[in-house]
Amino acid sequence: MVFDLIKRYFAQHTVTDPRIALGIGDDCALVNPSPGMQLAISTDMLVSGRHFFPDADPYMLGHKCLAVNLSDLAAMGAAPVAFTLALSLPEANPDWLEKFSQGMLALADAHQCSLIGGDTTKGPLNICITVFGELPPGSALRRDAAQAGDDIWVSGTLGDARLALAGYWKELKLTPTEHSQAALRMHQPSPRIALGIALRGVAHAALDISDGLIGDLGHILERSNVGASLHIDSLPAGPVLSQQPLAKQREFTLAGGDDYELCFTAPVAQRAAVIAAGLASATPVTRIGTIEQATGLRLLDDFGQPVSLQVSSFDHFSSP
Repeated sequence: MVFDLIKRYFAQHTVTDPRIALGIGDDCALVNPSPGMQLAISTDMLVSGRHFFPDADPYMLGHKCLAVNLSDLAAMGAAPVAFTLALSLPEANPDWLEKFSQGMLALADAHQCSLIGGDTTKGPLNICITVFGELPPGSALRRDAAQAGDDIWVSGTLGDARLALAGYWKELKLTPTEHSQAALRMHQPSPRIALGIALRGVAHAALDISDGLIGDLGHILERSNVGASLHIDSLPAGPVLSQQPLAKQREFTLAGGDDYELCFTAPVAQRAAVIAAGLASATPVTRIGTIEQATGLRLLDDFGQPVSLQVSSFDHFSSP
């Protein structure tokens, strides 16, 4: 039964990448990295009821499960090569599996990322993906590389995914159109692969925003042993969130999760190069703050005055 399921829904994905010596069908896959390249590897687990709604659209879920992993590669400046899928299913529902695999493999094809193996078993709905990328040695955008004086940038816009969640949870009243537009950012994020690659040699440090900007930026600050000033009213609110009151814009751009945009630091001298990288990858980029020697994160308004806000990012073990 398991092998039939794999063959029907996932093994049909033909591998033509010369870097993949052996894909689905054996005890291990065999991968040949391009000569002189370094492997980048990341794993993400998505659990039903914790990371996605149990009744989530399977096509969108397939897209999102791979997108969040590709986003990790983007944050390192790595190009996708392949991925594995470990899938726990309550039942082998043909309609669900068909749509789930279509959503996942469509994104895989768009980024030339081959499905090369994994595992399938019966159990609570749980999706675990390991993704493999490659990049030249020494070019990775690491969290521990931010330097005092660096600009802080973000890609795209922030907060619409959190706004969609507020609509689902009835925290805010949104029109059906507003909610559906915001929900697209939540269910089908766009991994910024092209931007990450374009930032090699330009940016110092980077990560993707999965749990909220204020918390994720904190990882860069901690690993690099620096601090920062963040201009909170410069944060690019999503098109739906930008219609909400300022207080909500500040809260959701700072602490909203599921954006999967890149936050990165770069020297002031590289401002033109950052803008060029955004243009080359068709990705908007916005300068939002400065890395400083003094540790801690300082929030400032448009006038450079300190702002005190009680916001926190998503925590997998304490958030509802």
